[in-house]
Amino acid sequence: MLRLKLLLALAVAGLALPAFAQKYPAKPVQIIVPFAPGGGSDFIARFTAQRLTDALGSQVIVENRPGAGGLLGIEQGVKAKPDGYTLTLIASSYTVNAALYPLKYDPIADITPVVQISQGPMIVVANPKFPAKTLQELIAAAKQKPGSINFASAGQGSITHMVVEFFQYRAGVKLNHVPYKGTGPALTDTISGQTDIFFSSTATALPHVKSGRLRAIAVTSAKRLPAEPEVPTIAESGVPGFDVILWHGLIAPKGVPAPIVERINAEVNKMLQSPETAKQLETDGVAPAGGNAQRFGDQIRKEISLWKDVVTKTGVKVQ
Repeated sequence: MLRLKLLLALAVAGLALPAFAQKYPAKPVQIIVPFAPGGGSDFIARFTAQRLTDALGSQVIVENRPGAGGLLGIEQGVKAKPDGYTLTLIASSYTVNAALYPLKYDPIADITPVVQISQGPMIVVANPKFPAKTLQELIAAAKQKPGSINFASAGQGSITHMVVEFFQYRAGVKLNHVPYKGTGPALTDTISGQTDIFFSSTATALPHVKSGRLRAIAVTSAKRLPAEPEVPTIAESGVPGFDVILWHGLIAPKGVPAPIVERINAEVNKMLQSPETAKQLETDGVAPAGGNAQRFGDQIRKEISLWKDVVTKTGVKVQ
């Protein structure tokens, strides 16, 4: 009788095994990229997918689902089945959007943070004919003649717009916003002198800095950029505590089993520790990030709070 009870108990336990206890992954894993092919997010996603395919022993495919500034693809990813087979690659714009737009999902409660992949500063660049050579000179000029300095952005509500709103608020200055439809035209007009300054990703701007077509004034991170160590940070240049980075990371829908999250997190962290990975990411102007899922979740919550505060205090609105 005791043996029979033991066998029955084992059978019930077997039936109760959760789905994630089975072999994972048992089919291809999908990474949704909420942007068009060819950009920085697409590069990070495909780079990660290729290495995860080898590490997991199952194909990891990238699906580009652009639209509504990234909101469409993220919504699809967040509402997918929480079985670990749908991941979404998000960028730092994820936290900006959460502060600016009414979303159809909760950007904190409806997701499972998995891992932060990359991180890197933005770089403040100016047309070489722009009189201010340093950020201190730029701030002084802006205070002397409010609204006289034109800054380009990749569009209203973009990270390249919001970081300047944050800078204006912290530095106590007023600049004139000239929004463009994308980074390309914003950078082109800064090079030509149609606009004065642009807060750009390093990958986009550095080639033009090295060629002399743009002048680097400062970086937005708390630490200097290794590739341009002579360029000071904004925090060093009169705006203490200023620290804004660009990043990419993976999230999953709410409710994905912890062992699956831990497995993906571990494999991505292994990938990020490779010198080859650091070299590849450097070509996109970023560095490896890594860390556990909780750390990434903390970063997301911190930034959403930051941008909501910026929106509240500056009154910025997007149409």
